[in-house]
Amino acid sequence: MTHHVLEPSPQAAHWGFFDGTLAPALTIAPGDTVTIHAPCSGPEDLPDDPRYTVHDDHRALLERTPRGIGPHILAGPVAVAGAEPGDTLVVQILDVTLRDDWGFNVIKPLLGALPTDFPDFRRIHIGLDPQTNTVSLPWGQTLRAAPFFGVMGVAPPRAWGRLTTVVPRAFGGNIDCKELVAGTTLELPVFEPGALFSVGDGHAVQGDGEVCLTAVETSLTGTFKLGLHKGGAPTLPRAFTPAHAITLAFDEDLDDAVRSALRAM
Repeated sequence: MTHHVLEPSPQAAHWGFFDGTLAPALTIAPGDTVTIHAPCSGPEDLPDDPRYTVHDDHRALLERTPRGIGPHILAGPVAVAGAEPGDTLVVQILDVTLRDDWGFNVIKPLLGALPTDFPDFRRIHIGLDPQTNTVSLPWGQTLRAAPFFGVMGVAPPRAWGRLTTVVPRAFGGNIDCKELVAGTTLELPVFEPGALFSVGDGHAVQGDGEVCLTAVETSLTGTFKLGLHKGGAPTLPRAFTPAHAITLAFDEDLDDAVRSALRAM
């Protein structure tokens, strides 16, 4: 087993899209581990408060990476040698840590679960302490951080074309499942050779869904062990925590999604 590190760079990032034709930024063997540093925010979300630090590699990535059709900056893709369509990529999430001392939260007009209750645009910056793993909200409340990546996925079939990062699909993507913290495993069906795993959309902490549109968005560092089961790919992503098996499903109709997840369970 070999350990790899993927640093932030325009050569190791794609902004706002999944695409089955992307070349890998890194190729590893099944069972290898990889640490991925994943900046989160776009230029409009960077703080100008001197209390907060923005890493130079984050700024360089924003300046040199083409912006796509979605908002999420993804690190990767990482290819797993020998992965073929129909296989299962087994993503063991070994560690997830806060990379920055700040995060942000955004409310946008006409979006979120209660758009008529919160009709005005608002962006706030939120202090994070990587040493104590805490989140300090502007009104004085302190929360324990529970960092996880909102977006984890493989390349979609290239016949689907270039897809926004906003909509989760069978390849994973914008799942936003707060249970996928360190110590859990995500299984993804493989659609393209190498699987081409990417991560992003870091969250310091999130409730049961992003009801105002965003969680506490932030940059994260994740360490993953990428394994491979030959054949037997699930129809949709599924996850395992130390205590639970989780089936995931995606549909514009919540009832249809529930039925799909129940059948998978």
